[in-house]
Amino acid sequence: MKSDLFAGEHLAGAAGAPGMTLQNAKAVKYTVDGEMHARQGSMIAFRGDLRFERKGQGIGGMLKRAVTGEGLPLMAVRGRGEAWFAHEAQNCFLVEIEPGDALTVNGRNVLCFDATLQYEIRTVKGAGMTGGGLFNSVFSGHGKIALVCEGTPIVIPVSTQAPVFVDTDAVVGWSERLQTSLHRSQSVGSMIRGGSGEAVQLKLEGEGFVIVRPSELTPQKNSSG
Repeated sequence: MKSDLFAGEHLAGAAGAPGMTLQNAKAVKYTVDGEMHARQGSMIAFRGDLRFERKGQGIGGMLKRAVTGEGLPLMAVRGRGEAWFAHEAQNCFLVEIEPGDALTVNGRNVLCFDATLQYEIRTVKGAGMTGGGLFNSVFSGHGKIALVCEGTPIVIPVSTQAPVFVDTDAVVGWSERLQTSLHRSQSVGSMIRGGSGEAVQLKLEGEGFVIVRPSELTPQKNSSG
């Protein structure tokens, strides 16, 4: 059988060293030798002796997710083999976190990560419920994490002299060492009269970076049945 479909860039190669690699722009391949973690429902194919189990987050994490709709529903993948992960054909990016680093990520943008990384759900400081009840996942330790993003993300440096203001619906993640607070860009009178709609943003200060997606609103899924 012949087809351009069988070109090298589409074929899954032999198993390599344990860990994650980009299969292509829309999917991550993970060679498992022990354990790794991924968002529930993101596995699209696997081969080998692998087991997939729902991973709990503890009472505190479950409570925050129930209240806010945010959070990180996970599954643990154990054994030896290869698995492929993707989410709604979004673009995939790999980030290596080194000792001493910490990355704050919106749960909707996490695809999979090494079991060597520690994570916890935290309230975004300074945001509170008026900022949508922002609860993000903070990753630290040493290992890789795969992120997904609608479109190509923008990485904006943040410095003490130049804080950055981001739409809360567009933010993907940021350096954990940055300070966060809410910023109101319009007066109450302006909002009543009708303005741009950009009433509240997340302000990030300090030294680091913030990742944003080129979209402000989460697409509405068509309901079936």
